[in-house]
Amino acid sequence: MGPERHLLIDGSNIMHAWPELRALLKRDRGAARERLARAAGALHDAEHIRVSVVFDGRGAELVVEKPSGHETFVLLYSPSGMTADDIIERLVARSGSPADCIVATDDRAERQTIEALGAAALTAADLATWVARAGQRQDARLDLRRRANEKDWRKPAP
Repeated sequence: MGPERHLLIDGSNIMHAWPELRALLKRDRGAARERLARAAGALHDAEHIRVSVVFDGRGAELVVEKPSGHETFVLLYSPSGMTADDIIERLVARSGSPADCIVATDDRAERQTIEALGAAALTAADLATWVARAGQRQDARLDLRRRANEKDWRKPAP
């Protein structure tokens, strides 16, 4: 197995870029974060890649949440005085292989910075497409599993 790919998502930027999240964000920031986290979690599960969703925080320290309990899927909240962009840039810079990092953001300056560090950039629209395709693949696999189970259940008992 080669180096692990790491998708870093600029949470606030993506929430403002995706129309359905932008609308939800106006009513309920927590629900918008949760919906983005679910989309990112589905991508983590379907693609078997490390995913970090990074948000601007307000606390004194970096906050790390593991909503699924997996070390490879985290939500990060920057400490006050730092932005999500700062955290993303540090993670890419400290990566053993920046070329295996993919950063999802529509922030042009952030894209230029992480590309200069050796990472790849992904637009919010491209991230949405990736999430949708991963969801379709997962649905297809579940459908195949369901059909196989139904076939097994219909077999007469020995």
